[in-house]
Amino acid sequence: MSILKAREHLKKFGLDDKVMEFSVSSATVAEAAQAIGCKDEEIAKTLSFMVKDMPILVVAAGDARIDNRKFKDEFLEKAKMLPFENVEALIGHSVGGVCPFGINDGVTVYLDVSLKRFDTVYPACGSSNSAVKLSLSELEKASGYQKWVDVCKDI
Repeated sequence: MSILKAREHLKKFGLDDKVMEFSVSSATVAEAAQAIGCKDEEIAKTLSFMVKDMPILVVAAGDARIDNRKFKDEFLEKAKMLPFENVEALIGHSVGGVCPFGINDGVTVYLDVSLKRFDTVYPACGSSNSAVKLSLSELEKASGYQKWVDVCKDI
């Protein structure tokens, strides 16, 4: 189960006690914000793409939208999201619970600068009814991110 993989991953960083599970869905930004009681933009949504035939994750603010020009400038390819039916096999979590914790080997994680507006963000935690409350430094540490990128439209 994906939430167990995510919890085990976060445990390595002493962050597993920050995981929240809900009796309602948190699969979308709006649902997650409502379940947590925060603003939509504070949700750290994790988007999955294929770049150079390898899956990557971009973690961005809940109100951010991918800017195709910026994405192509950064990754030298057009933004191509993973098909819904391939996400779980390639990333290790299913849509609605995709996060940068406990993912498959070979998946590279990038953090978008849209998150830098916040001290605390709430990424999913491997299931469609979970989240974890993290500071940006905790997110950096636990995500194993490659680097910060600027691939979203200006807000």
